Amino acid sequence: MNRKKLNLILVSLFVVLLVLLIVNTKKYLHDYTVNTNILLAKIVCLVQEKYPEVNKKDIIGLLNEKDFKNNLTEYGIDIYEEEISKDSERIIINMYVSNFYIIIFALIIVIIFINVYVYLNNRNVKKLIYYVEGINKKNYKLDIISNKESDLSILQNEIYKTMVMLRENADNSLKDKKNLKDSLSDISHQLKTPLTSISIMLDNIIDDPNMDDSVRNDFIMDIKREIININFLVYNILKLSLFDTNTVKFRREKVKLDEIINTSIKNVSLLADLKNINIKVEGNLDYFIKADTKWEIEAITNIIKNSIEHSNENQDVIIKTRESDVFTELSINDKGVGISSKDIKNVFKRFYKLNDNDNGFGIGLSLAKEIIEADNGTIKVKSEVGKGTSFIIRYMK
Repeated sequence: MNRKKLNLILVSLFVVLLVLLIVNTKKYLHDYTVNTNILLAKIVCLVQEKYPEVNKKDIIGLLNEKDFKNNLTEYGIDIYEEEISKDSERIIINMYVSNFYIIIFALIIVIIFINVYVYLNNRNVKKLIYYVEGINKKNYKLDIISNKESDLSILQNEIYKTMVMLRENADNSLKDKKNLKDSLSDISHQLKTPLTSISIMLDNIIDDPNMDDSVRNDFIMDIKREIININFLVYNILKLSLFDTNTVKFRREKVKLDEIINTSIKNVSLLADLKNINIKVEGNLDYFIKADTKWEIEAITNIIKNSIEHSNENQDVIIKTRESDVFTELSINDKGVGISSKDIKNVFKRFYKLNDNDNGFGIGLSLAKEIIEADNGTIKVKSEVGKGTSFIIRYMK
């Protein structure tokens, strides 16, 4: 029960008490008036019987005079302090007694009501204490939601919200621990192969001091390449960790697609030249999007790099742009090996590889998705095995 209802009930009880007192007092005053009129009638009849010459109107007029002098004091009667008629005195006493009983009865009702109210509140408070103790013991399966409108019910619902939040935090904490464990396992697995290769090549160099210079140089170049791969992996893992901990601060500004696309192409130009991949741009590059330039270049670079890695030599990677009233679209298309329907749903998962022959770490696309979605964009992939893959990115206006 809320305070407004409680006040309304108490006011209603007071009004009922007041009405009962008025009705009861009015009843006894009526009896008092009737008794007084009977006494006056007796007096008038008695006077007229003894003094027939006296007119009734004169007697009644005398009785209604305002300047009446108390002539009964000589008989020991003070008309201002006591009743002459015992019946009138009895009526007044009965009125006081009945009003007293009404007040006592009303007080009992109020006391009972307050005690019931306090009892119910105490019971609800104990219930809330039980709920809080259960939550402190990590019991998040309590059914404590209430549909009532009292202050305690509101508090109960707030406790329920807190419990739901704590349960979600607990679930997320367990999920985060599992994700961390899986990520550490994946990172360990990803690092194991290049580190093993480096270790084997170094052992070969150390064990064979007379190794041919060309072979030694090949080993050294392979070691350098593996170190670059490890550096790339660590660098991208650190970036992903920034998103996991919500410590990335995006500086969104109006930027031309031209700046993002051209810089991204420049970042992968060496890789494209090695495979003789021609990167073509179709569409208007003067479109503007609202994004963090540095992070978007990182995302688009990773996607173009993925398209080059999964294309055959001497093929094209085509970048297309278009705009609508709702979004600006950028698509990156290759004519490479394609992705099967089984694998396409996993391409943005961390450390996911399409096959054992995939030389990537399975981390670039995951990072790209994190960046694009953080910049109020969406990314999806369409692919057909043997015909190529398209990554469609839309930046909402």
